[in-house]
Amino acid sequence: MQKFFALFLTGLLVYSCAEKEMESQIAPEQYTAPSYTDISDESESIAIDLVDIAKAAGINFVHENGAFGKKWMPETMGSGGGFLDYNGDGLPDILLVNSKPWREGSYSSSGSTTLALYQNLGAAKFKNVTNSAGLDVSLYGMGCAFADYDADGDVDIYLTAVGANKLLRNDGGVFYDVTDAARVSGNDADAGVPPAWSTSAAWLDYDGDGWLDLFVCNYVKWTPETDIFTTLDGKNKSYATPEQYQGETSRLYRNLGDGRFEGATEKAGVFNPEGKSLGVAIADFNDDGWPDLAIANDTQPNFLYLNQRDGSFENIALQAGIAYDEVGRARAGMGIDIADLANDGKLSIAIGNFAREPISLYTQIDQTLFQDRAGAARITRPSLLNLTFGLLFADLDLDGYQDLLTANGHIEPAINAVQQDIAFAQSPQLFHNNRAGQLVDITEQLSSSFREPTVARGLASADIDEDGDLDILLTVNAGSPRLFRNDLPAGQANWLKILLRGKHPNQQAFGTKITIYAGDLRQSRLVRTGSSYLSQSDISKHTFGLGAAGQADSILVCWPTGNAVTRLGKTKANQIIEIRQ
Repeated sequence: MQKFFALFLTGLLVYSCAEKEMESQIAPEQYTAPSYTDISDESESIAIDLVDIAKAAGINFVHENGAFGKKWMPETMGSGGGFLDYNGDGLPDILLVNSKPWREGSYSSSGSTTLALYQNLGAAKFKNVTNSAGLDVSLYGMGCAFADYDADGDVDIYLTAVGANKLLRNDGGVFYDVTDAARVSGNDADAGVPPAWSTSAAWLDYDGDGWLDLFVCNYVKWTPETDIFTTLDGKNKSYATPEQYQGETSRLYRNLGDGRFEGATEKAGVFNPEGKSLGVAIADFNDDGWPDLAIANDTQPNFLYLNQRDGSFENIALQAGIAYDEVGRARAGMGIDIADLANDGKLSIAIGNFAREPISLYTQIDQTLFQDRAGAARITRPSLLNLTFGLLFADLDLDGYQDLLTANGHIEPAINAVQQDIAFAQSPQLFHNNRAGQLVDITEQLSSSFREPTVARGLASADIDEDGDLDILLTVNAGSPRLFRNDLPAGQANWLKILLRGKHPNQQAFGTKITIYAGDLRQSRLVRTGSSYLSQSDISKHTFGLGAAGQADSILVCWPTGNAVTRLGKTKANQIIEIRQ
């Protein structure tokens, strides 16, 4: 284990983060200006390799989607998973969400219908602790989101599902179902209305009171009784796409601080039944210190909710340029993530789409104006034929620039019979950030275990073996997950990990902005949940690649309340730094 340094800073500087960073902001370029420098590194050999170690690590899980021949729509959409430190030992553990047969007592092809929790034992070894942790929970699960919502020091779990969702409170490493008491089941407030089909979720403090609130994406109004027959070949049933179903508004739950939540969907301005939402990502687009929301919708315009700082949001997606593609069509948005790809203060929103719809890459040209630069970034052609669910930014080679991973796989097993250039099982992809505005597909350089085609859904990242670089979890529909160990050559690049301790009740410091300066390199990250698809990456520590730099020249931490700032000077690389608010 790397040596752990704790910095307890009592003298806080108080001033505006926006003012402090103003000198490093780059003026917005003109909308018609060239998108990127035309530089290619196609022939460059990148020292990244991702090797599947799931079985060797002790991960023995098979996702049960409940399929029994009727091709009900939810069967092909799940499920997710992610990393959380459930027992507080500093090591990221793995949670895998499961579905189940549609009828009680039906045979399960996977042998289990509960979700699964794997404890990290160190050295990339895991142990199944589902039963002892109280997580032998069975539901038609979709996704997960993790946070310490009750501010008691341990991480709790929210599960989304077709039907009622579940909130599982962590008490000393054992989980208890508190859904009904907390009032976050996902049900409509009107009696007799079936529970929604929920997908991705995210925790955030949207109203600035310190307590973590919950945003839940909902998809379409589907039940077995309303299932619609659709076909690709005119004879056999296929899995439906969402055009045939009515949308379902996402929901926002405000944390009251006493273990209960109140519905705030309409009051906060996020009631939108036209949405068919699959992915949610959090960012601070206008740098005002308040979290905003970007929502990926399937065959409907995407949403961009700008926080009005009064407990409400405004959807500015249309005027911001992210609602539709460049010809005015709504794409089949699924996974979503946000990153500052060029380290210039301009955020890019990446959204995974359907086959024959390339990945979207909406990049800021002003705080609330975006342009899709997927073509200029060179990801349009290599992503065109894939159906991309999970999508994740991560600096895999620790050079200080975030790369892009995608989890691909079609929804229809028989798609190749009618579209011969489209496969059901598809390879995941890794697009390397060449630091010149381009994301270069280097998938063919990676291990055969990474390139093996699969029906992938979720993506999440964590440093499972404590060697400084980020490893990857990929979930598979009706199959076993992949756990990719990142095998960077020793000494190739340096890194820093930041562990934040926020003030009660926001002890995980959600909404904090961390900026690291190292030579000419400037990186900023927002502490947040969400992103990807149905999944969550490790947020207990925040990894920054430093490349060849042996130290960070300075670290700036802008806490989420009161414009409080903590500043550190020169800090040696390759260590974990704990910073308390």
